[in-house]
Amino acid sequence: MSGPDSAGRPVDLGLPAPVRPRGAAVAGDGPLVDTYGRVHRDLRVSLTDRCSLRCTYCMPADFSAWLPGPTLLSTAEMLTVIEVATALGVAGVRLTGGEPLLHPDVVDIVAATTALPGAPEVSVTTNALRLAGLAAPLADAGLARVNVSLDTLDRDRFLALTKRDRLTDVLAGLAAARAAGLTPVKVNSVLMRGVNDDEAVPLLRRALAEGWSLRFIEQMPLDAGGTWSRAAMVTAEEIVARLSEAFTLTPLGGRGSSPAEEFLVDGGPATVGVIASVSRPFCAACDRVRLTADGQLRNCLFARDETDLRAVLRDPALDVGQVRAEIARRLRAVVADKLPGHGINDERFVQPARPMSAIGG
Repeated sequence: MSGPDSAGRPVDLGLPAPVRPRGAAVAGDGPLVDTYGRVHRDLRVSLTDRCSLRCTYCMPADFSAWLPGPTLLSTAEMLTVIEVATALGVAGVRLTGGEPLLHPDVVDIVAATTALPGAPEVSVTTNALRLAGLAAPLADAGLARVNVSLDTLDRDRFLALTKRDRLTDVLAGLAAARAAGLTPVKVNSVLMRGVNDDEAVPLLRRALAEGWSLRFIEQMPLDAGGTWSRAAMVTAEEIVARLSEAFTLTPLGGRGSSPAEEFLVDGGPATVGVIASVSRPFCAACDRVRLTADGQLRNCLFARDETDLRAVLRDPALDVGQVRAEIARRLRAVVADKLPGHGINDERFVQPARPMSAIGG
């Protein structure tokens, strides 16, 4: 199936022809399905755009363009959207940011979400700075697992990359997550050419020793500083080649909607994943929809358009039932209008106006 990418250009993702025209009326029953037949079961919820690190590939050291406080959803408003989404078939909720563990109600949000009918699986993507103290309470609240960002094992390099001397806190958070049973403990690493691309093998060795599930992610064009360049990006092919110099990697098939291509390491059982968002996009199996911290609904990480749910949640003319019905309608419409792909493997790709911190990973 060929269709427009996020900038309106044709791409070929192997998708079937759309089952209905984009923008057509959407039925009120059944799961969240787009025009290409992709069923959406994964909701990413950004709890806050604030972050306690300043990773160079995400935001400048002096970044301060935070979302205005009054625009941010309250805990009750977030939970209303989550409840409606799960009633429409969403089975997994990922809490993101910014840094989601900065949200004062993060434990309560996990508990309330896991208590919903159908008990959706809840996970968190975090920099782990606060994880040592929160791992046990989060596990008790029903959190299933964590994804921790860690790009280097060297303290000085960590400081240079994040502008914060907090590597020991990240490692403590990882240990606490494992002790709390938040397994598999997933670790996400972004390799940058000439910066930390020499750490592919050391990171995997440490992951094998610690029992982490390591995934390398191609750097994506979502930084607030606009510094991303295709030439500087370390590709999935390069990552696999570097790891293969020290390990025997055996590809595993059947990834489903998972973004990571998984490989057995030295025959297993340990694996390593590579997420090739740019060079080998996986849009054909995408089942994700996203809610920003300020209440905007996005059907793709790289979408150029958003749908406002905050206005619905705060409309005094609507009662509770009407609010839920309108949120459900907008969820269906946003998913139905999802494009076949994001197009970031295209040289003409246009970066979204929002940075990653404001979208939610």
